[in-house]
Amino acid sequence: MELFDYSREPRSDIAFVDMKSFYASVECAMRGLHPLKTSLCVMSRTDNSNGLILASSPLFKQVFGKSNVGRARDLPFDIRTRRFSYGVARRQGLPTDSAYVAFVEEWARNSLIVPPRMDLYIEKNMEIQQVFQQYAGLEDILPYSIDEGFLDLSASLNYFIPNPSLSRKKKLEMVSARIQRDIYRKTGVYSAVGLSNANPLLAKLALDNEAKKTATMRANWSYEDVVQKVWSIPKLTDFWGIGEAMSRRLQHLGIYSIRQLAAANPDQLKKELGVYGVQLWFHAHGIDESKVQRPYKPKSKGLGNSQVLPRDYDRQEEIELVLKEMAEQVAIRLRKRKKKTTKISIYIGYSGFDEKKSFRSQMQVEPVNQTEMLQQYVLQLFRKKHTGGSVRRIAVSYGSFVSEELTLLNLFEDPEEILKKERLQLAVDQIRQEFGFASLQKATALTEASRSLARSKLVGGHSAGGLDGLT
Repeated sequence: MELFDYSREPRSDIAFVDMKSFYASVECAMRGLHPLKTSLCVMSRTDNSNGLILASSPLFKQVFGKSNVGRARDLPFDIRTRRFSYGVARRQGLPTDSAYVAFVEEWARNSLIVPPRMDLYIEKNMEIQQVFQQYAGLEDILPYSIDEGFLDLSASLNYFIPNPSLSRKKKLEMVSARIQRDIYRKTGVYSAVGLSNANPLLAKLALDNEAKKTATMRANWSYEDVVQKVWSIPKLTDFWGIGEAMSRRLQHLGIYSIRQLAAANPDQLKKELGVYGVQLWFHAHGIDESKVQRPYKPKSKGLGNSQVLPRDYDRQEEIELVLKEMAEQVAIRLRKRKKKTTKISIYIGYSGFDEKKSFRSQMQVEPVNQTEMLQQYVLQLFRKKHTGGSVRRIAVSYGSFVSEELTLLNLFEDPEEILKKERLQLAVDQIRQEFGFASLQKATALTEASRSLARSKLVGGHSAGGLDGLT
């Protein structure tokens, strides 16, 4: 296959840094424990089997075979008694012989299961950002998530490693090792680094597919590695930008590997998958013209809120109460941005013990940011598709924004009444802004099903914090 002329492609010295099991590592470090030698799990609820596994140390994953996403009820032991769970073992086809039972129970007793502390993780993230800023300017740093970030080190390599006899690839390796060292010294957290002397895409692929498996936790991929390394990525879903749904669409076209994706006809990919198909084709050849300094920004970013309920919600009035609360929470953020939405979406996920399929629904509306109207639209979407069942996951989001100054009236609306409601809503927002979201609540917030007050104590959806998504 004829390759691209990579000499004409731009090159940057990129490091993509990922904190290894970040939440769990921070919890280990704060206890004076080694993050790689301690069995620890961060769980949303540590008092019953409904807890959600938010993070776990590498040793915990190795021993119990669990990823970061899962529930306490999927562990082979009861988190309260630390006794072996024969029910889970039968469901998952695990052995139940005495040796395995003893093995699980011993590790269960010696494993730490702790609640999340989002304010602490944010604090440690800020310390890591300080390390990044010692090696790159602010314009050359792109935070990717709370535990990942891109650094463009093109401008600073020669400053830190002035030796002219060393290649830029070697210099990038040496500087990245220093960054890893400084992060560990400052926070006690280990990090893995994907490197590239080409572009951010290849740095990300190097991290995901090689760096995490090496002794140094570093790997460097460039244009010269596309045929040997990029095309050898074992599964489509191991490639950046390809999830399960896209993988199925590609397989429907007869594409089962990255090598086959690179060999595909880009015109056919565009016909079947649109512009995204062509982008994937370029990515399969290692081509990525994005810049850390100029990341892609969508024209209309939506606002949303989602949560996993603490138990199965069977009664419709309880589900609708939570939906109304979430509609209000996102509406507050919408008004803070001085926007109105014209698209409303919801997601309803059912319990793992319920055979009903989860659903999404959305609708186009006239520009609106009033809580009462948004709640009505959200309930309308829910009632249209919900036919009973135990709900466990809920999401509400708004999109396609316009300025809040845009108001469309019709003959059936009273302008004075609309103005009155807007003034009342503004007063409520101002009170909550000054005294906190929980300072002004409806009586329904005191009911057992309500999640409003409980979530007002969270940071990023987890315990120990403020009002993310509510203020």
